Amino acid sequence: MQFLHEVRAELLKVVWPKFDEFQGSTIVVLLLVCAFAIYFFVIDLGLSQLAQYVLRLYGAY
Repeated sequence: MQFLHEVRAELLKVVWPKFDEFQGSTIVVLLLVCAFAIYFFVIDLGLSQLAQYVLRLYGAY
C-alpha cells in the first residue's frame, strides 16, 4: 500500500504538457515515422534490386 501512495505522490509532481504541445509533438513524431518509413523502403528496394542484379549476373537466379 505504501508503494501506491508513493506512486501517486510522484505522479502529482509530473508536469503534463498542454494540448498544443502534445499536438505539436504528435505531429512531429508522425512526420518522422513517415520519413523513416519512406527512407527504409527506398533503401530496401535498392538493396533488393542490387541483390537481384548480382544473382542474375552470376546465374543463380
